[in-house]
Amino acid sequence: MIILHRLNHDEEPFHLNPDLIAVIESSPDTMLHLTTGVKLAVSESVNEVVAKVLDWRTQIAYRALRMANSGS
Repeated sequence: MIILHRLNHDEEPFHLNPDLIAVIESSPDTMLHLTTGVKLAVSESVNEVVAKVLDWRTQIAYRALRMANSGS
């Protein structure tokens, strides 16, 4: 899960499964279009959201590799 903030609610973070993100737009606010049909406006920039998703995926791959190597 990645931590984001709804637009105009910076003090209230929420967790989002990045696998649900279908499209990210910047028009001018960052809009996430989820695979469920839900649209979310977030205060993070497109680049920040992408960085969080990449970091999350890297952590998942790293953990999987560690588990695979520890079983050998």
